[in-house]
Amino acid sequence: MVQEAFIGIDIGTYGSKGVLLSARGEVLATAQREHGMETPRPGWAEQDADAVWWADFCAIAQELMVTARDRSVHIAAVAASAIGPTCLPVDAAGRPLRPSILYGIDTRATAEIDYLNETLGAEAVLQATGNPLTAQAVGPKILWIRRNEPEVWRRTAHILTAASYLTFRLTGRYVVDAYSAAPQAPLFSLDTLSWHPPFVEACCPMEMLPEIIWTTEFAGVVTDQAAAETGIPAGTPVTAGTIDAAAEAISAGVTSSGDMMVMYGTTTFFVQPLARRVQSPHLWGGVYMQPGSYVLTGGMSTTGAITQWFRRELAGSVENAFDRLFAEAEQSPPGANGLLLLPYFSGERTPFSDPLARGVWAGLSLQTSRGDLFRSVLEATALGVRHHVQAMSDAGAPPKRLVAVGGGTRSRLWLQMVSDACNLPQDLPRQRIGASLGDAFLAAVAAGALSNLEGIHDWITLEEPVHPDPATHALYAERFELYRQLYESTVPVVHRLQGMGN
Repeated sequence: MVQEAFIGIDIGTYGSKGVLLSARGEVLATAQREHGMETPRPGWAEQDADAVWWADFCAIAQELMVTARDRSVHIAAVAASAIGPTCLPVDAAGRPLRPSILYGIDTRATAEIDYLNETLGAEAVLQATGNPLTAQAVGPKILWIRRNEPEVWRRTAHILTAASYLTFRLTGRYVVDAYSAAPQAPLFSLDTLSWHPPFVEACCPMEMLPEIIWTTEFAGVVTDQAAAETGIPAGTPVTAGTIDAAAEAISAGVTSSGDMMVMYGTTTFFVQPLARRVQSPHLWGGVYMQPGSYVLTGGMSTTGAITQWFRRELAGSVENAFDRLFAEAEQSPPGANGLLLLPYFSGERTPFSDPLARGVWAGLSLQTSRGDLFRSVLEATALGVRHHVQAMSDAGAPPKRLVAVGGGTRSRLWLQMVSDACNLPQDLPRQRIGASLGDAFLAAVAAGALSNLEGIHDWITLEEPVHPDPATHALYAERFELYRQLYESTVPVVHRLQGMGN
């Protein structure tokens, strides 16, 4: 009897991963690739859709298909996820016209944000879309291309996300899933669950936008051309695809209200599914994977990226540098011997939008050790997570548990800090492949191997949870107030410094 399996592939900011998953939830094979991100100017972040996204997808798919053929596995469905929201203009044949403009780490469209807020009304945008206009929004980036690159704009026929470009390359169809459409402010209406013509026309013609379908719907099947490039058999069903954060949340079983995913990566992202629409000026609202489901999301701009910077600049080429740094941080007590860090090394996205924010260290002394410094980096992230828990609670959607995913979950110390700061338990899935595993789960739901998203829990095993320590939580509660005060008191100086140039 031929065994069925599902392929999930995720294209991230700095790397791509894929998984071959059996119809019993068994991981049959994995594959991964690394790639870079281009920053041609300060505040810009771009990637090449073909040389990075599609090339990685093809290489990973070909590698997974070797195992599929060796084990006589039939591929029942394919799903992809990728970074987002992104802005990729393509011509009438679907060919990219420029590198894609990435999500909130690209802050070039500040003038367009101001223009749209003034023209459409900031409150009207929030009410219609559930999202304030920030660097995360796609509409201002479309308008930036329209204003600044007239030759590209003249040839633009469609505006795609990273995942919708992959789906187009696989099926030839221009679609985007509802989860990915929602954060493309101010283009999507949460009232009608469709593109919002009055706001779309302020950015681009309606016909440039892809058709919206649900994440667990099939967009089409693998074409002959895509089969030749990927090795996936022609005719294999392909889902709509989605943004990587949503797929990551699904991989960890985040399917219910009260579950808040904390994705520890280069940045930190938050996803909480909801059974009703909840709106906040400090977070991003949207819809989740299936009809009747909503979501609140948020994202810190730099978290794991700061640990990478710290290792590079303050640990150098020391062997096992991260192991040493975490060991040194563990020797520093909670509170890092009086240090407090603001982690805004690349500005901040939520729960406030400030692209000019920067990192600030307070409390340095001649007794400060490297362990104190590194502990303060980890604690800054924990306080940032606490800030998002408060924003969720203020919006009427208090999280009941955190679900941890991403590379940072390898540090129990870091996880403990977050639980202590938030006073919430934290669950960890035993299988930590990430978004590509969530993609495979979503492909299984679309194909009917799982009846609904809740069925994913039958395929997920959790480790022993992290529980908060009451005494440390009390200390971090005081630190959180100082954390907020430090930002408010230093923001005029930091903004002025940014205005003076680097």
